[in-house]
Amino acid sequence: MAKGKKKDDGIEILEDPNAIVEKANEFFSSKRNKAMVFGIGGVIALLIVGFAGYNYYITNQNQTAQEELFQAQFYFDADSLGLALNGDGNSYGFLEIIEEFPGTNAANLSRFYAGASFLKQGDFDGAVRQLKEFSSDDYLLQGRAYSLIGDAYMEMDDFSNAISSYKQAVDYKKNESFTPIYLKKLAIAQEQNGSLAAAAGTYGVIVSDYPNSAQIHDAKKQKARLEALAQ
Repeated sequence: MAKGKKKDDGIEILEDPNAIVEKANEFFSSKRNKAMVFGIGGVIALLIVGFAGYNYYITNQNQTAQEELFQAQFYFDADSLGLALNGDGNSYGFLEIIEEFPGTNAANLSRFYAGASFLKQGDFDGAVRQLKEFSSDDYLLQGRAYSLIGDAYMEMDDFSNAISSYKQAVDYKKNESFTPIYLKKLAIAQEQNGSLAAAAGTYGVIVSDYPNSAQIHDAKKQKARLEALAQ
C-alpha cells in the first residue's frame, strides 16, 4: 500500500508507485517530450549502427592484415629479416602492417615480430620501441616480450632497465616452462649490475620453486658461487 501524501510532492513521487506511473504517462504524452524521446532514440540507433559498422570494418581489416602477416612470418622464420620487416614489394612486412592496419590483432603481433627482428639485427633501441608497444594477455608472448626487452637493454649495458624488464617477465603469469628461464636472465643482469646477493637470491628462487626445471643444476652452482663472492 502506498504511504500517505506528504507535504513535499517530491517525496510522494518517490514513495508512491502509482504516482510514478502517472508522472511518466504525463511526460510521454507531451508532444515536446515525445520529440525529445524519439530524438534520443534516433541518436542511440545511430550509435548502434556506427558501432556495428566499426566492428565490420575492423573485422575486414583484421582478415586482410592477417593474410599479409602470414608472408612476413614466413620471412621471419627463414631469417630474412629485411623482407620480414619491410616486405618484398608484393607482400607487406611487419612495419607496413603496423602502419596500414592500426588497431588490428595482426598489427599488434607485428610489433612483437618487428621487435624480435630489430633485436636480431642489433637495432636495440628499435627492438625496445616496438616491443613496448606490444600488448597481449597470452602468458607466452607477453612474458617473452618483457624478456626480449631485457635482452635489448643487456646488449646496451643498461643493466638497471634490463633488471626491471626481466622482473616483469618473471612476475607475468608464472609457470614451470618459462619463469625459470627469466629468473636466470634476471640473476645474470643482477650480477652484471654488481648486486651479487640479489643474484644469489634469484638463483635461490629457481632452486626452491622450480626444482624440476632445466635450470636447476646451474642455479645451484651459481648460487653457491655468488654466496661465496658476496661474503
